Amino acid sequence: MAKSLKEIKQPIEAELKQFETHFREAMRSPVPLLDRITYYIVRRKGKQVRPIFVFLAAKICGEISESTFRAASLVELLHTATLVHDDVVDDSFERRGFFSINALWKNKIAVLVGDYFFSQGMLLALKHKEYRQLDIVSSAVKAMSEGELLQIEKARRLDITEEVYYDIIRNKTASLIASACSAGAASATEDDAVIELMRLFGEKLGIAFQIRDDLFDFGSEDVGKPLGIDIKEKKMTLPLIYALQHASKKDRRRIINIIKNHSENTEKVKEVINFVRQSGGLEYSRKAMNDYRDQAFQLLNTFPETTARESLKDLVAFITDRKR
Repeated sequence: MAKSLKEIKQPIEAELKQFETHFREAMRSPVPLLDRITYYIVRRKGKQVRPIFVFLAAKICGEISESTFRAASLVELLHTATLVHDDVVDDSFERRGFFSINALWKNKIAVLVGDYFFSQGMLLALKHKEYRQLDIVSSAVKAMSEGELLQIEKARRLDITEEVYYDIIRNKTASLIASACSAGAASATEDDAVIELMRLFGEKLGIAFQIRDDLFDFGSEDVGKPLGIDIKEKKMTLPLIYALQHASKKDRRRIINIIKNHSENTEKVKEVINFVRQSGGLEYSRKAMNDYRDQAFQLLNTFPETTARESLKDLVAFITDRKR
């Protein structure tokens, strides 16, 4: 039976509690409005998966230090900034069941808050001469922007191949998990080969994570994500790409037409979902997810056996077996 997140966090529980104080300090501002917004963000924080990666990676590669706390704060600051900006770009008024920043304070303030978090992250790293960490996390944000723009560009024509799909998710999703793992490693060791191994581990897991997310769009379980939301947003996911690649020309034209012109029609969206389910796209995608998960496990097995390594293995299982 898969372990709960509470059990997985056990080896770094004390550090995660300390991190909350570090993160609040990193976000602090003398501007009352900004302080109120950051307090709101801290109160509705998610599962803290990225800081968990940072601390476990550090523990696998050496010792947790002040540098590790800065790495976790840097990753969270830049991640929070991208989320705030994403909600503006997507015109989204909800985040993790709460109102988004732009819903409560409007777009202008949300963009400025995101900018503030970016600059706070960079200043935190520069103040403590954490140049390696700044390079790691800034590269991830650059990759995320490129992945998002590539996806937007391709969504207009719906001509994504598997190769382009993997380019998008490697940049858009996997790069941040990879940066959390490599920044954690860089806080505990200067060995470039070890840091790169942790980055690769995070990348493989990030790809598996995104494929799992893709599968939710076509599943029948209550997963907390509305069925067909990716289709409505004209996102080309792996199950859909596989289904279109193996469809007749007539079916391909019909499905692409629905996605382009009828993605708001619930019945038409169901038609696409059924088409993908019957194509073998779900089975194909599950196999791809498991392949990337297994590659992540293989990379982890190159590290010495410790409680931190076991927790990271359990975290891989938790992420790929999750129901939402």
